[in-house]
Amino acid sequence: MLQVYDRALTSGSVQTLAFLSILALALYMVQGGFDTIRSQVLVRIGARLDQRLAPLSHKVAIDMPRYGFSTTEALERGRTVDTLRNFLGSQAPAAIFDLPFVPVFLVFVYLLHPVLGAVTLGGAVVLALLTMLAEFKSRDLAKSAQRALVVRNTISESNTRNSESLIAMGATGRAVERFAAANRQHLDLQTRASDITGTMGAMSRVLRMLLQSGLLGLGAFFTIQGELSAGAIIAVSVASGRALAPIDQVIANWKGIVSARHAWTQLRDTLVALSAEKTPVMLPSPTQSLRVENLTVASPANGRVLLSEVSFELQAGQALAIVGPSGGGKSTLLRALAGVWPVLRGSIRYDDVDLAQWDPSRMGEIIGFLPQEVGLFNGTVRENISRFDTNKDTDAVYKAAVAANVHKMIAGLPEGYDTEVGALGTALSAGQRQRIGLARALYQDPFVVLLDEPNASLDAVGERALNDTIKAIRARGGIAVIVAHRPSVLAAVDMVAAVHAGRLAAFGTKEEVLGNRDGKVVAPTTVAGSDQINLGPAERELQAAANAN
Repeated sequence: MLQVYDRALTSGSVQTLAFLSILALALYMVQGGFDTIRSQVLVRIGARLDQRLAPLSHKVAIDMPRYGFSTTEALERGRTVDTLRNFLGSQAPAAIFDLPFVPVFLVFVYLLHPVLGAVTLGGAVVLALLTMLAEFKSRDLAKSAQRALVVRNTISESNTRNSESLIAMGATGRAVERFAAANRQHLDLQTRASDITGTMGAMSRVLRMLLQSGLLGLGAFFTIQGELSAGAIIAVSVASGRALAPIDQVIANWKGIVSARHAWTQLRDTLVALSAEKTPVMLPSPTQSLRVENLTVASPANGRVLLSEVSFELQAGQALAIVGPSGGGKSTLLRALAGVWPVLRGSIRYDDVDLAQWDPSRMGEIIGFLPQEVGLFNGTVRENISRFDTNKDTDAVYKAAVAANVHKMIAGLPEGYDTEVGALGTALSAGQRQRIGLARALYQDPFVVLLDEPNASLDAVGERALNDTIKAIRARGGIAVIVAHRPSVLAAVDMVAAVHAGRLAAFGTKEEVLGNRDGKVVAPTTVAGSDQINLGPAERELQAAANAN
C-alpha cells in the first residue's frame, strides 16, 4: 500500500503498478498457503493428541468412581481430550501464534513515525490489560459454571437411569423441575461469565477501531506537516491493524482458551496419575488361599468407615456365604476383595501376595466378579462373557456358559451367542442378565469367584443351577465368596461369615455359625472381641433352613 501510493500514483507508471500487484498477489498466496498448512498441522496435532491421550483419559475415568467420583465427573474427565482437540482446530491457536509477530509490526510503525509507534504500543498495552481483566473477573465464574454443569449432568444421568421408577410413581414432573433448577443455576453462572468476556471483547474491538481511526488522523496531521508521506498513512493503518489483531482475536477466543487450559490441567493430572503406576512383577496365578488381615474400608464418596478390622482366611476348594442385615457391610467387603474399592488399612492377600501387587491386567485370571446390579456391556452375549477378549477363544466362552448352567438359555436366544444384549443388557430379562453375568465371572476359571446376591433374580431352576456352579468352583480347587440373603445358597457352601455394623461378628463352618445343636437353632458364634449380633429376618430364615437341612 505504501509503494502504490508513493510510487505508482506519483510516477504514473502502469508497469510499476502491475509489478506491485503481482508481488502483493504472490505474498498473499504465500500467506494463505502458510495459514492453510498451519491449520492442517494443528488439526493433525489435535487428532494425534486425541489418539494417544483419549484411551489414557478413559482408563482414569473408569477408575474414578471407585474413589468417590460420580459417573458424570468421570465422563467429564473423558471429554477433556475433545475440548483440547477442538481448541487446536479453532482460530484461537492461530491468534496465539501471531502474538510474537506483534513487535515486528510495532517496529515498522515506529520507523514510519515514532509518535505513531508509541500510540500503537499504548493501544496494544491497553488491549493486553483488558485481556488480563477479563481473565481475573471471569476465572471464578467459569469454574463455578463448570461445577454447576457437572451437577446438572449428574441429575440428568440419575433421572435417565431411574426413568421407569419416575414414570411409574408419577414423579417425572418433579424430576424435571429439579433438573430445571440446576440448569438455571448453570445458565446464570455461564451467562455472567459470558457477559464479562463479551463486554471485554466488544470494548477491545471498539478500542481497536478508534485507535486505527486516530492513527489515520495523526498520520494525516504529520503528512500536512511534511513529516510523513501519503502512502505511509495507509501503511500505518494496515500495520497497526495487523499489530493489534492477534490481541483482539485472543480476547474474542478467550473462553475457548480458558476451557483448553482447564482441560490440559486435568489431562496433566491424568498423566501424572498414570505415570505413578508401577509395573508389577509377573507372578504365577494364585492357587492356594485368600487371606484378609485387619481389613478396614471407607466409602469413597464420603470417607465414612463401612468395614472395620475384618480378618479371615479361606483355602482352595472352600465356599463362603456372607450373611447379615442390610447395610452391614457385606457388599463393601466383596468390593474390597475384588479391588473395586481401595483398602484404607489392612491387607487382602491371594497366596500371600497383597492384592495391590498383582498386575491389574491379570485380575481376570484371579478374580471373577458378579456385582449386585448386573450391567452388561453394549455388545453380543459372546463379547460379554469373554469380557471383549480379543483372543476369540470360543471354547472358553462355551465352557463358562456351561459352568454357569446358562448354555441352554443362550442357545434359545434369536442369534445364540451372537445376540445383541442392548444398552446395559436391556434386551434381556433381569434373570438372563444375572446368569450371563455369572458366566462372565466364570470365564477362564478365575481362582476366586465373588458373587453379590447372585440368586436375587433367579427362579428355583436358576438357584439349583447356581448351587451346582458353586460346587463346581470348589471341585476345581477355586474359592467362592457369596453374599447371600436366600437360604438356598447354603447347600453349596461350607463356610459362613456374619457381618454386622461393619464388623465380622462370626466366622466359621456352616455348622458352627448357623449350626443345629441339640435340635435347637443357635445364634452365630461371635468372633473374639465382638458383640453378639441381633439376627434379622433374613438370618433367622437362613438358620431355619440350616435346621431343616
